[in-house]
Amino acid sequence: MGASLAGVHVGTSGWSYPSWKPGFYPAGTDAKEFLRFYAGHFATVELNTTGYRLPGEQQFARWAEQTPPGFRFAPKLAGNRPRMLAEFGPRVRALGDRLGPIRVQLINARDEGIIELILGSLDPELLLAFDLAHPSWDGIEPRLAQAGAVRVNDLDHEAPFRYMRFRDPPYAEEELAAWAERLRSRDEPVFAYFRHEEEPTAPHYARCLLDLLAQ
Repeated sequence: MGASLAGVHVGTSGWSYPSWKPGFYPAGTDAKEFLRFYAGHFATVELNTTGYRLPGEQQFARWAEQTPPGFRFAPKLAGNRPRMLAEFGPRVRALGDRLGPIRVQLINARDEGIIELILGSLDPELLLAFDLAHPSWDGIEPRLAQAGAVRVNDLDHEAPFRYMRFRDPPYAEEELAAWAERLRSRDEPVFAYFRHEEEPTAPHYARCLLDLLAQ
């Protein structure tokens, strides 16, 4: 079974979790081998550490080297830390062709100035997915689409790609089957990620969704 299917790339929020042993990682697996093992099962992963501290280019290059062609990292950008913008784009470019969409998290109420700053500061070729939890952001989707960006979990407005975050487990198979049907019908690429829990439920749900997509 493939790690992605029909333009839908499915993975989890991170991979470096010792508690996923032995439920996902085999017993005895060294933590240094987690990413290589993970990338043999899924085609994408959220890279959340970049939202707190921006690693050096060598670290990004090492991560890329541990993954096969076609794998995509989804780095996190903390949008409320604009001082990171100048370094962020060039630094994540060290992932090379393993660089996927960038999740831009903004936790505050609507401020279109920060959106324009981010859009104007980053390379327009980057895939930007804005994670906007506050309801005051409703209606910003057309502006994002105009810039080639998308709002996280938005399937209703025009966009060049989709970015889905599944944050409310548990998920019954029937619920995942309904999501598979919705995602399978998309013409644009979809990136979908399941939230990390102490137990290896995220890779289980991700694998289940991929299996359902294949049906």
